[in-house]
Amino acid sequence: MRMVLDPGKERRSINFLDNIPFSHVYDLEGNPVELRLSLMVKNGNSEMRLASGRDDEVSVGRQPVIVWINGAGWRGCDKNLMAAEMMFLAERGFAVAFIDYRGSDKAKFPCQLQDVKTAVRFLRAHADEYGLDATRIGTIGRSAGGHLSAFMAMNLPGYDTEEWKEYSSEVQAAADMFGPVDLEKLNDFSAVLLKQPGYRWQRMEQTHEGSLLGGDMRTLRERCHDASPVHYINEKTCPIVILHGDEDPLVPVEISESFYQQLVEKGLENQSLLYILHHGGHGTREFFQDMTKGLISDFFEKYLK
Repeated sequence: MRMVLDPGKERRSINFLDNIPFSHVYDLEGNPVELRLSLMVKNGNSEMRLASGRDDEVSVGRQPVIVWINGAGWRGCDKNLMAAEMMFLAERGFAVAFIDYRGSDKAKFPCQLQDVKTAVRFLRAHADEYGLDATRIGTIGRSAGGHLSAFMAMNLPGYDTEEWKEYSSEVQAAADMFGPVDLEKLNDFSAVLLKQPGYRWQRMEQTHEGSLLGGDMRTLRERCHDASPVHYINEKTCPIVILHGDEDPLVPVEISESFYQQLVEKGLENQSLLYILHHGGHGTREFFQDMTKGLISDFFEKYLK
């Protein structure tokens, strides 16, 4: 059976560029570490460009960028682990960068925040090459990545390294998905769990926050204060959306409730959103339903487009 179809050209092709080096740093033993990112961008017929040097799709211009930051307790995981779930942002016309950062076994905080900031500066430095809008960059992360995304929202100085230093690491919007943005409260929660028989860890240095900060565990809670974005809300804090499940067993929902309240008290209510997901656990399916993705997309549409 032969048929002639006319599907139209409304939807543009999404391309995925993998393993782009953006930073060269060191681990705790002084060994070199190369950090890489991937870029998902809705930018036309890449195969035709490679084969013939031209494209059959009209350019839509530079695209705003959203940097995805994985969680895994700051211990590190494949940068592309959630790439499929983040395709909804590319469909809405955002370039999405999936980045490496040093896990807590390779470096202690604030190295993780420095790595995210380096990625943002790299994207600005290479905006022409990839068709990106360097003036509109946001971040989104889950769990430990939500903590780092919230830190990025503070737009703090002092965490930039020498790489791509002529470019800004400030962001214009951020999404925090159930991030432990108050490590003091997370540390208190861990202290209770450590007393329970059969808990997976026996010592504080084994916990996520203990591994992230290292050092003397007797001063861990004190040092958790300085590693918590809730204490750095300021006039340069960008718009932020927070999502948290009300049945999260790993990061208590009260952490995000308190974070939002502090944003309100600082006068940022008009640019801050908090969504509590009923029956939501820690990164469970509720966070990746069409309704939830729509709320995230609408937020970035408002502040990055």
